[in-house]
Formats: sequence, structure tokens, C-alpha cells
Amino acid sequence: MKNEWEKVTLGDVVKIISGNTPSKENANFWNGEFPWISAKDMKTKYLSDSILKLSKTGFDVANKAPVNSLVVLTRGMTLHTDVPICLVKKQLAFNQDVKCLIPNTTINSEYLYYYLQNNKRDLLNLVDSAGNGTGRLDSEILKDMEICFPSPEEQINISDTLSTWDSVIEKTEKLIEKKEALLNWYAKRILISGKTSKVLFSDLFKLSSEKNTLNQSYPALSVTKDGVVFQEEYFNKRVASEDTSNYLIARRNTFVFSGLNFWMGSVDLQTLTDIGIISPAYKVFTINSDLISFEYAHFLIRSNYMKKLLMDSSIVGASIVRRNLDMDNLLNSAIELPTLEQQSKIVEQLSIIQKDIELNKMLLNQYKLQKQGLMQKLLTGEWRVR
Repeated sequence: MKNEWEKVTLGDVVKIISGNTPSKENANFWNGEFPWISAKDMKTKYLSDSILKLSKTGFDVANKAPVNSLVVLTRGMTLHTDVPICLVKKQLAFNQDVKCLIPNTTINSEYLYYYLQNNKRDLLNLVDSAGNGTGRLDSEILKDMEICFPSPEEQINISDTLSTWDSVIEKTEKLIEKKEALLNWYAKRILISGKTSKVLFSDLFKLSSEKNTLNQSYPALSVTKDGVVFQEEYFNKRVASEDTSNYLIARRNTFVFSGLNFWMGSVDLQTLTDIGIISPAYKVFTINSDLISFEYAHFLIRSNYMKKLLMDSSIVGASIVRRNLDMDNLLNSAIELPTLEQQSKIVEQLSIIQKDIELNKMLLNQYKLQKQGLMQKLLTGEWRVR
């Protein structure tokens, strides 16, 4: 850190406001004026025309966060691989799970945003000290967090430099979204095309009950809306228990899906590893390659066609966010299936778009790594921006 940089506590440069428990009087505070977003969307840098909704009930809001303030999720942050922090661009409302940081004239709000982004581990440690990550972060503890910053001019220069990377990242993310939408649109039109025949789900996919009875240390997997992931990479920690003898074996090219969130698209073909293990709450199916190719099955499994099939084979459970799978109904569901020759042609067409998406995702990851490296250099004073 350069000697001329000022070192203070967070409480010296911001006013911290805590959200309140919503009451009947303010439960409808927004009155339709703003839309609302979920907690996971706090990972987005800028929030505009937004209201924060961070609890299970409908319209839980309390305080107002002004423009150019920051909001930080301070409950359950250790459950995330990232600490959700947002720089507010238009006034929004927030509840008791959020702290609103209002910078004074000493520090640039965008610089503070980047500084906190680069020091998320410190925030996580504060949450741990406030109750092992299970309780809300106390404002007094948050105020004691140390902050270092250069002159106002250099704060702006640093923010402008990092904003350039944010702009490129945002554009690349939007490009990927458009290409994924194109893939879904195209897949909907050609997946079930040409000469098809009706085949039972049970003829294509056979339920597997193979378990890790020897408690082998295979990679632990989860299935998200983005597909199959390694648990330790996705959650930044091991989620599986030490004793995994009850876990299901998910071999390469098996069809896996969440027993609870399948209807939200948490389904995929397991292609990450030759042998993985997955919670017994999931379902694992082997694939009949005499009728369906693995490549075609991958596109089919991730399609809206499969999502609808699973929805039609389920009923609402005890909660509106849970559905119970009717296995008999699913196994007896009919699927329109092209011939293996036609499947090959369909895969060839869809793979062109898929490979383009994968290349853009690799590019996006490089941009994020470059930005992270810049943050570490610029926000410690190792590199100066004049």
C-alpha cells in the first residue's frame, strides 16, 4: 500500500442503515411502483428501478436506499461463494437482511464498491464473528472494517478503469444470453422433427440405484439450473457429508436431476467425470444408447421439452417452491424420438451454436480473471492510475 493512501474504518466514511422487519404498514410500500428482484440478483453491479425482496413472503420491504449508496446482504453470506454487494443507481427499498452504506464526500461510492468487492473475505470473516454466519451482521462490527483509499482523483481513475472491464463483461454476458435464447428457440423447432416415433421414457432411461457403498472418494456433484457442477467448485466448499456410502453413483453420460428442483430446469447429462457421486435426493438414469445417442440426449434433457415432461409428471408439494415427482407417470410418458440418423443431423446443427456459446463463456471467464487481477493491483496501490 502506498504511504499517501489514507487508512480509516468503514464507519468513518459511510453512514450505515439497517433494514427493519416489515410491518403491515410498510409491507406494500412499493405499491407497484418498482419491480422486485431476488437476493441472488444482488451480484449484479447496478440495480435500477428495483426493490429488494430477500425473504420468503411476498412484499417484505422496509427502508429506502438512496442513489449511489451500496447495499450488502448481511445474512447467510457464508452460504454463497460470493458476497452480494450492489451499487444503487436508482432509489430502492430493502429489508432486515440488508445493510445500506451511504458514503460521505470523502470516498467515491463506486471506488468503495470495488474496494468491498476486492475484500469480500473480510466481510465474510465479519459475518463469522457475528455468529458463525448464521445471524445478521451487526452495524457496529461492520463500522470497524478497515478501508484504504487514495486521493479523490485517483479513486475516480481506478473506478473508471475497472468500469471498462465491467462494461465488456456485461456486453459478453448479454451476448451469451442471446445466443442461449437462440439455441433454445432453434432446439424447440428441430429437436422433435423429421420422422419420429413415440417411445416410452422407461425405454430410453432406466432408473439407477447404484450406490457408493464402499465410501470411495469420488467427486461430489450437484445439479443446478446451469447443469451438473462439482460441489467444491460451485459452493467453494465441500457440501457432501464425510460418509457418502448412501450417495448415488453418477457415471459419465447418465441422466441426473434434482428430486426437488427438477421442474425449474435442474436436469442434465453428467459429462464432467467418469464417476461422480450425488445426493440420494437426486435421480440418476442410465441411457439406452441403442435408441438415443448421448449427444442428442444431452440437448433433449436440457430442453424445454424435457422440462415440460417433468412438470407434467409432478404435483405441487407442501410448498409452492417444491413439486413431488410421480415416478410411474414419468416412466410411462411418451417421447417423440427421431431416428438415430436424424438425431445425428440435429446434433450437428445445434452443436454449432453450442460451441459458439462455450467460446464466449471462456472469453467471459478471461475478462473476469483480468478484472480480478486489476482489482488486486489497483486497489492495493501496487499499480497507480494517474
